[in-house]
Amino acid sequence: MGLSEDWTPAGSGAAKPEAPAGAPWDPASFQVAPAEGKVRFHDLGLPDPLMRALADLNFAYCTPIQGLSLPISLAGKDVAGRAQTGTGKTAAFLLAILNRFLQNPPEARRPAGTPRALILAPTRELVAQIDKDAAALSRYCPIRTLAVYGGMEFRTQQRKLAEGCIDVIAATPGRLLDFCGRGTINLRQIEVLVIDEADRMLDMGFIPDIRRILRQLPPRDQRQTMLFSATLSGDVMRLASQWMRNPDVVEVESETVTVDTVKQIVYAVASRDKLRLLLNLMDKEQMERVLIFSNRRDETRELTDQLHRKRVHCELLSGDVPQEKRMRVLEAFREGKIRVLVATDVAGRGIHVDGISHVVNYNLPYEPEEYVHRIGRTGRVGHEGTAISFACEDESFVLPEIEKFIGREIPVVVPDESLLPPRPAQKNL
Repeated sequence: MGLSEDWTPAGSGAAKPEAPAGAPWDPASFQVAPAEGKVRFHDLGLPDPLMRALADLNFAYCTPIQGLSLPISLAGKDVAGRAQTGTGKTAAFLLAILNRFLQNPPEARRPAGTPRALILAPTRELVAQIDKDAAALSRYCPIRTLAVYGGMEFRTQQRKLAEGCIDVIAATPGRLLDFCGRGTINLRQIEVLVIDEADRMLDMGFIPDIRRILRQLPPRDQRQTMLFSATLSGDVMRLASQWMRNPDVVEVESETVTVDTVKQIVYAVASRDKLRLLLNLMDKEQMERVLIFSNRRDETRELTDQLHRKRVHCELLSGDVPQEKRMRVLEAFREGKIRVLVATDVAGRGIHVDGISHVVNYNLPYEPEEYVHRIGRTGRVGHEGTAISFACEDESFVLPEIEKFIGREIPVVVPDESLLPPRPAQKNL
């Protein structure tokens, strides 16, 4: 299985899991046979500390984006990659960063708050996930990482920055600018810049903030820059041309193709019957881990309340939930302590959890791209999953656009009586 973003590594923040003591690691203990059409991590010349971490995680072959981008980025060149969340792009840029730092240790100790690598991402959840993955991959490296994002205690992050030199910072643009404005973080010694989900950055209006950040970095010819995006549109490539130096462009299958691993079905149902249908599906289908999407925060809150009243153990993940609680909820969902999670699209972008058996679109999204992002939470990296959508009288008009976008028809069925028994006839008074 390739290295993907569906990890559940221990540890996050600047502190990472303790490496076990004992005899030195023997590289001969990690054997991977060559396979046609696959790139082994062994083929990339990675140093033993990284190979040992990969062995711990039981990952042997690169995912397509890793196999395409790593030979370029490990050589120190700029890379612009088209890759969706869930394809392993996080490991692609983290391995390049860690390899560079192991090969080129600093000549002198840097002041606190002066990182060597900066990773920018649009959402808090994605930043936290990147930090977790960095902790797992750098387990045997003398490298410290830190996540910087809003919604968490400012003084806690400030204290971690002051405790010692941080090598890699993953950050959302707003909180990073806050720290830079206070003089807590100095970006003048950045050697590697990563811009993750560049298209999402564009959509969310972060480009002016990123420009302000880039003005504080060394110029593009004095750093390595990696950019990853679900689409390499004209707008994204114009940004890449401004921020990067002759990047090599690599592209892998978009989620519109990789949804082959997801069984899709649409139930034609009246809006007033959605809750009954959902409860009966959860009762009759083998739904091991369920992610339910709704379009608005108030809808997710109302649905969560309704499920609680029906004694369904579930939690809410939306912008209304305080960040610290969101992180606890996400961790409990990842560990299987919570079976059902109700989320908005923005919160759902940060959910990289292995083993989600079902995604339910309680409301169909209005943008076809969001449908693809939603169902991409299941059926990840070769696993099979099921995406169930409810099309009611208010939302069914978006279905043809979704089908056109993904290049296929989605079966539409009317629930039978086992899933949606007729309502009792009303008595005339």
